[in-house]
Amino acid sequence: MSRTTRLSSSLLRAAAVTGVAALTLTACGSGSGSTGSGSGSGGVKVGLITKTDTNPFFVKMKEGAERAAKENGAQLSTAAGKFDGDNAGQVTAVENMVAAGVKGILITPSDSKAIVPALEKARAKGVVVIALDTPPDPESAVDALFATDNLKAGQLIGEYAKAAMKGRTAKIAALDLAPGVSVGVQRHNGFLKGFGATDKDVVCAQDTGGDQAKGQTAMENCLQKAPDINVVYTINEPAALGAYTALKAKGREKDVLIVSVDGGCTGTQAVKDGKIAATSQQYPLKMAAEGVKAVVSYAKDGKKASGYTDTGVTLITDKAQDGVTSKDTAYGLDNCWG
Repeated sequence: MSRTTRLSSSLLRAAAVTGVAALTLTACGSGSGSTGSGSGSGGVKVGLITKTDTNPFFVKMKEGAERAAKENGAQLSTAAGKFDGDNAGQVTAVENMVAAGVKGILITPSDSKAIVPALEKARAKGVVVIALDTPPDPESAVDALFATDNLKAGQLIGEYAKAAMKGRTAKIAALDLAPGVSVGVQRHNGFLKGFGATDKDVVCAQDTGGDQAKGQTAMENCLQKAPDINVVYTINEPAALGAYTALKAKGREKDVLIVSVDGGCTGTQAVKDGKIAATSQQYPLKMAAEGVKAVVSYAKDGKKASGYTDTGVTLITDKAQDGVTSKDTAYGLDNCWG
């Protein structure tokens, strides 16, 4: 927000807090942000910025942060982009939270590279910055990362798909995320590594933004380009369900293998129902909870969290394959989110 008049320092601080409030109050209508609190005005201020506030993964992440804030006597402010890829919205949220005096910011970057200058400015002002789920590029732009090993998540479903194909020639479609997002690149590359394939073996690749409707459209486009596709890698389960809808419309849902990543409750149920063959389950609640604890600890002892903390990933399927470690959907539904 620009000003043409000079404000006193106290008014600037008030304006900054108002800016955060304005951002968060628009959440219910636009998805641009939301807000919550811990144990009152005396707690450590923690900010959480997610890619969106509608994706169940980030809803669960917010729940984990809220619970941890309450348990640790912290104040939690949250914001989110209007859509997956809304870097400008995340930059504004970072700036507003810094102005409001947060001790630390937890963020899932929408654009791993474009967000870096905003994060560096926040750290220069003494704010500890922790990435959740998605690392920035470079990863050194944050103090610490709490996340799934997304390369491993992709590799697990790649290994599974390779074993499930049992020597048949694969015609692979890749329903990816979006350019510039490291988590999408890591999952894609992990899948190819696990399958023992390269991008040359992918007969159709489409970006979906992790959206179900876009996943359906992408699958329809791929079927037009390569009707004999028999393996579909998807960035997440909404994209996978979109692909399933497109395949079912063509009568192909029984003979195409779909694998995915996330482990949300809807996606895990889709594995149980046979719509998705397997998914790599990750744990957003744990990411956020550990992030809040790290900020509170920093406020108390001045020691910043550092490096990478792997919050775990588990292959979920009811059709286990030899040589690929997995758990069934009963376990997946007990540990899912959303």
